Amino acid sequence: MSTLLRLATAGSVDDGKSTLVGRLLHDTKSILADQMDAVERVSRERGLTGADLALLTDGLRAEREQGITIDVAYRYFATPRRSFILADCPGHVQYTRNTVTGSSTADVIVLLVDVRHGVLEQTRRHLAVASLLRVPHVVIAVNKIDLVDYDEATFRAVETEIRHVADGLGLIDVTVIPVSALIGDNIADRSDLTPWYSGPALLEVLEELPTGDDPSHQPLRFPVQYVIRPQSGAVDERYREYRGYAGRIAAGVVRPGDEIIVLPSGKRSRVAGIDLADKELDEAYAPQSVTLRLIDEIDIARGDLIATAEDSPRPTRDVDALVCWLAERPLHEGARVLVKNGARTVQAIVRSLDAKLDLDTLVGQPAERLELNDIGRVRLHLAADLPTEPYARGRHTGAFLLVDPQQAGTLAAGMVVSADPDSGDDTDWVI
Repeated sequence: MSTLLRLATAGSVDDGKSTLVGRLLHDTKSILADQMDAVERVSRERGLTGADLALLTDGLRAEREQGITIDVAYRYFATPRRSFILADCPGHVQYTRNTVTGSSTADVIVLLVDVRHGVLEQTRRHLAVASLLRVPHVVIAVNKIDLVDYDEATFRAVETEIRHVADGLGLIDVTVIPVSALIGDNIADRSDLTPWYSGPALLEVLEELPTGDDPSHQPLRFPVQYVIRPQSGAVDERYREYRGYAGRIAAGVVRPGDEIIVLPSGKRSRVAGIDLADKELDEAYAPQSVTLRLIDEIDIARGDLIATAEDSPRPTRDVDALVCWLAERPLHEGARVLVKNGARTVQAIVRSLDAKLDLDTLVGQPAERLELNDIGRVRLHLAADLPTEPYARGRHTGAFLLVDPQQAGTLAAGMVVSADPDSGDDTDWVI
C-alpha cells in the first residue's frame, strides 16, 4: 500500500509552476484522454506547436486570461510507489496569503526558480514562509535549464545563492535540482542533457521523502469541536445518558483508560470509550475524527483541549509569535484582534511589534507596523487563557489565525514561538 505525500508548489510569476504541475500529471499518466485532447486543442488555437501543460492546472477563467495562478488548485496523482496531494500555489506577491494556506499542511514544498533570474524577492519570501511554517522538506526546482543550454556554471551560481538564503533562514533539508518543466528534463526521469548533475530526478525525490512523525510518538492533542449531550427523547436508550466530546485528533494516540487533562480548566479524568459512528474503538490516532467519552462528568465546551495528562500545554495569556500579515490595512502596536487557535477564539491586543523580516538581509529589523505580506514578530496579550505551545513542538496546537473582530476577516497566519514570553524560554527562529 502506497503512502500519501502532501506537497505544495510555489515560486515567482512565470517561473513555470503550472507547467511543472502539468508535467507531473502528464508523466505519471494522471490525465484523462478528453482532458489532454482539450489542452491540445486550445494549444493549437493559440498557435503553439505542442501541448501547453499549464492549462491542466490553470482552471480559473481569470487565471487563463491573465496568465497567472490566483487560487490554490489541489491536484491528485499517483505512482506505483506513492499517492500525492498537490497544492499549486500562486506566484504573484499579491496572493502570498494563498501560498501560506497551501503550504500549511504540506510535507514538502517544491519551489521553482527561473535559472535566468536566480533568487528574487518572492523566492526569499516563499523560503521564509517554508521556514515559518516548519515545512519538513524543501525541494528547489531550478527551471528552464534548457534556455541556458544546460550550462552547469549558471546552475551552480543559482544553487549557491539558494543555499545561502536557505542557511540564513535555518532551513535544513533542502534539495536543488536543475529541471525543464516544458521539455521534462529531470522531472520523472534523469536527463542525459545534464551529465554534470548526479542527483535524482524530481519525482524520485518525492517518492523517497518521509511523510512525517509516527503519531504514536506524539502527546495527545484533541481540540473539542462539539459536545454531544444527553438526549432525553432519544429512541435508543444508550443516548439518553450519553455525553461525548467530538473532534479531530490533532496529534497523538488515545485509548480507553488513558489519563487526560482538560484545558484550560486543568481538570483531570480518564477516557471511558472512543466512538466512531456506531462503532467503539480500542484506539484512535491523528488525524481521525472521533468522539471521546470520559469517566467523570466535567464541564467541557467547544474550544477546550483534551491532552495527555503528563505532557500537556500550559494555558497562558501572553504569546510571543511570528505572523505573516495578510490584510490590506497595516498592523500597529496596540491593535485589538481575535486569536483563533483550533476551535477556540479569544480576544487579544498586540502588546508589542518587535521586528520585521528584511527579505534581503534575512535579519529582523525594528518596525512600527506590518504591511501586506510582511513577516514579523509580535507579542500578544490575551483576554482569556489559551492552551497553546510553541509551533516547533506542535504544528497544530502552535498555529493560529488573527481575525478582525469587526469584519471577521482573516488578518494573519501566526505561529507561536513561546507561550510565555517573559519566562526566558525563547529562540531565534527566522527573526
